[in-house]
Amino acid sequence: MKKILLALLCVSGVLMATAQNTDVKKKTDYSKIDLSNRANDHFMIQYGMDGWLNEPDSAKPSGFSRHFNFYIMFDKPFKANPHYSAGIGLGLGSSNMFFKNTYVNLKSNTTKLPFTNVSATDHFSKFKLSTLFLEVPLELRYAQNPVTPDKGFKGAFGFKFGTLLKSYTKGKNLVTATSQSIYDKNYIAKEADKRFINTTHIAVTGRIGYGNISLDGSYQLTPFLKTPAGGKFNPYSVGLTLSGL
Repeated sequence: MKKILLALLCVSGVLMATAQNTDVKKKTDYSKIDLSNRANDHFMIQYGMDGWLNEPDSAKPSGFSRHFNFYIMFDKPFKANPHYSAGIGLGLGSSNMFFKNTYVNLKSNTTKLPFTNVSATDHFSKFKLSTLFLEVPLELRYAQNPVTPDKGFKGAFGFKFGTLLKSYTKGKNLVTATSQSIYDKNYIAKEADKRFINTTHIAVTGRIGYGNISLDGSYQLTPFLKTPAGGKFNPYSVGLTLSGL
């Protein structure tokens, strides 16, 4: 999956650099067409898989870790070539990292965030670490059809900048080392603290697709944890974008 992410980001970047060669063949005078109210990804919903790159063995997530993002975007086509446009927006980005037999202790008073193996003691059968960021995405966009971008090939390459709103862990169904429930199976415990998590993130992003559906990927350039809180590992994601308006 990491190779797919790298390929997606590379293809998106190459797309931005080479698509102009194909535009030369088209002589449509877009200056006579009003593109101010065109539909071109003014909202985006993203869902897919999350992972960490170069994380320590004790911090390896397990299962289908995933994200859910929502953005409202402004789109400004370039007058010289409206196949290209600049997109800027605002939205929320959330990530849920799941663990098996691992306890992530956000309330710890240690310098480093502990990732503790708890398979031999009482533990939660389901456990996740969640983060919520307020994000500003910036994109250089390409649309095969500038007039109706939702009816043709499109791509985007850019960055997103985020500030941490909330980080918390959620455990469900506390069990013994032999997997026997201690309380009701719906028992839930939450712990919230932002002390260990890097409160600012910067990620490189890419999208390629057709119409209102795109394959997207991102790689966070800033480490997930603050410098004294643990190893320098970086989040990445691969998923689908549903866009419109």
